[in-house]
Amino acid sequence: MCRWRKKGERAQAIGRSRGGRTTKIHALTDPACRSIAFLLTGGQVADCTAADTLLDQMPPTRILHGDKGYDSNAVRRKIEEKGTAPNIPPKANRRWKNCFSPYLYRDRNAIERMFCRLKDFRRVATRYDRSATNFMAAVCLAATVAYWL
Repeated sequence: MCRWRKKGERAQAIGRSRGGRTTKIHALTDPACRSIAFLLTGGQVADCTAADTLLDQMPPTRILHGDKGYDSNAVRRKIEEKGTAPNIPPKANRRWKNCFSPYLYRDRNAIERMFCRLKDFRRVATRYDRSATNFMAAVCLAATVAYWL
C-alpha cells in the first residue's frame, strides 16, 4: 500500500477515482421495489465481482434483470445454475451478443426507484459515516423505513 493512501480505506469500502472517494451500493430487489440484499464496494471495483456475493442471497425467481456492468459469462452462468433466466443488456465490446429483451428490461426500473427513494435520506446519499459497518446499517435502516414499515 502506498504512503499517501489511508490504511483502512479498502476495508471500509471507499474507493479512489478521478472524482474523489466513492462507494458503490449493490442491491437485489423484488418487483415491488423492496430491497432483499445489499453489498458495499469501493467505487473502482467492477460490478461483476460483487454479483457473485449477491447472487448467493437471491430468492427463486423466473427472470433476473441486471445492468450492463453485470454482463459477464461467469455471472450469467451462476444465474442460470439457479434456474433463472438472465436479462442483461450486452456490453458494446462483446463479440457474441446474448439474448436480451428490451421489453422485459422495462421492469428493471424497480431497482432504480428503490435507489431513488434510498437516496432521499441525506445520510445515505452523502455517506457521512466513516466505517462501512455504520454506513451499511444506515442503508438498511433507510430501506426498512422507506419500504418495509
